[in-house]
Amino acid sequence: MAVLKIILLPLSLIYGIVVGIRNFFFNTGILKSKSFRIPVICVGNITVGGTGKTPHTEWLLSELSKDFRVACLSRGYKRRTKGFILATSQSTAEETGDEPLQIKRKFPEIEVACDANRVRGIEKLLSLPLPPEVIVLDDAFQHRYVKADKNIVLVDYNHPCYKDCLLPAGRLRETPGALRRADYIIVSKCPDNLTPIEQRLWSKHLRIKPYQRLFFTTMQYATPRSMETGLPVPIPTGQTSILCVTGIARPEPYIRYLKQLTPDITALKYPDHHRFSKRDIRNIQALFEEIYNPEKYIFTTEKDAARLRGCRLPQEIREKICFIPIEPVFINKKETFIQELKSYVTKNKR
Repeated sequence: MAVLKIILLPLSLIYGIVVGIRNFFFNTGILKSKSFRIPVICVGNITVGGTGKTPHTEWLLSELSKDFRVACLSRGYKRRTKGFILATSQSTAEETGDEPLQIKRKFPEIEVACDANRVRGIEKLLSLPLPPEVIVLDDAFQHRYVKADKNIVLVDYNHPCYKDCLLPAGRLRETPGALRRADYIIVSKCPDNLTPIEQRLWSKHLRIKPYQRLFFTTMQYATPRSMETGLPVPIPTGQTSILCVTGIARPEPYIRYLKQLTPDITALKYPDHHRFSKRDIRNIQALFEEIYNPEKYIFTTEKDAARLRGCRLPQEIREKICFIPIEPVFINKKETFIQELKSYVTKNKR
């Protein structure tokens, strides 16, 4: 891997030059960013996947929807449709992508839309009969054609961005210097016992500016749920065998958590946002049938469940598929964070 990284470094240099020129054009006004008449909050990152962006976006939507009409706009990564589309309760992952579908199923009262052209997407949302009072952009920190009022950027505690390098040698979309554009930076997936000294070290490494706020979160796993019914599933620990099927950027923490339920884990890993084929389904079914323990389940992530739900699976397999919702837990000053955002939206909504 080290040799491959060295080989790819020249490509990372070229990539960095292109990104730097693009940001220079936006910073100097050669390329224009459009502002809108309602608050627009962006949730993003500077790395490729694995920061826990979707759970944090869901948490933000949950908090804001208590007081405002909220809409969520996503690119709809790996969807088969084009242009602007509003998610409905009947939408599929192929129409919207897995993350927007997951959000819509969790928050049916919120308008969830997809459009790679975020400017057009916002304009379409504002033309709805009951337009939103605030729009949350999912994964749009690099989409600078929209001037977000507040930028929230996540970095992974376990993969410090200040130790990484640009694509393709590393996982960075932009250099850590891009964090200067953020209003709030969240270090996600922290250990529960993160010390104040470690928090100060992160602040130093990330070079937090006076106008920025730094927060730390850990991930909390909720009760397992059935993919078929959405209802809680009581899983007997110790005696259970689990086939773990994942198509996310970093499945290792999820697999480690499952090992707390039972040591008998068979892991089947696919690439992030993987679209399950008929061959994949046959493979999953065959591996599951090879497990002789009658007390067996297929566990997947909530995001993968959004895609698997639309696959043609035998009913006896569907009934055995479970997912575990995850949600962020703030280690410090959660109330300060959400109060500041709500105060801003209240003052600037139309």
